[in-house]
Amino acid sequence: MANAIPEAKGGPTTAARDPATSPAAPLAAGRSLSDHAYQKLLDMIVHRQLSGGEILVESRLSASLGLTRTPLREALVRLEGEGLLVKQANRSFAVRSVQVSEFFQSLRVREYLEGPAAALAAKRAVPDDIAVLRERIALLAKIEAQSPEHWKLDNDLHNWLARSSGNPVLAQAVRKLRITTQLFEIGQPFDRVQADATEHLAILRALEQGNPDAAQAAVMQHLRNIEVDVLRIVSSH
Repeated sequence: MANAIPEAKGGPTTAARDPATSPAAPLAAGRSLSDHAYQKLLDMIVHRQLSGGEILVESRLSASLGLTRTPLREALVRLEGEGLLVKQANRSFAVRSVQVSEFFQSLRVREYLEGPAAALAAKRAVPDDIAVLRERIALLAKIEAQSPEHWKLDNDLHNWLARSSGNPVLAQAVRKLRITTQLFEIGQPFDRVQADATEHLAILRALEQGNPDAAQAAVMQHLRNIEVDVLRIVSSH
């Protein structure tokens, strides 16, 4: 995945940062065609060029992306394994459609996992990583809508936080749940750019202070605010 993450001022302190938890891990120079196809398809989903429930026509995608069927098929299988696509009865793939009930159920489970993850991360998070994320939030502060850059930052922050707990099983569970909630939010975008920025900064502040209770409370408040905002919007439709 392309590294569009700005480094903290003065450059990263590589000796202190664990590559497995860093929000700015560099991309290997040689990316395969399958990786290229994966990233292109992922971008199309995030940009809402492929909508929930839409069936993917492989021949059309192959032509539009300038790729042969083999790397495209490998990318599709990978996206299916990550929960972004589902396989149809005729062996074709479709973008997974997330219903509102599944969204709220997944968000509630995220609360159970991400709150304790933040408490653990408060004693493990690398200060340079916190600085990188704070810098990225500032760069995106004036965006008026939930852009692909916003979603990338959101993913990077929450997945980094879960990995920083030191529990890889917890981190993997959070990542899968986030795919579900993000698919719903991308399909029905909500205007939470400024709210997300404020709440993310509160999380980073608690982590920077090394305060487990404050970090857990900040994450829980963030997720509950999302729940309230989404419930208000879907209830009005």
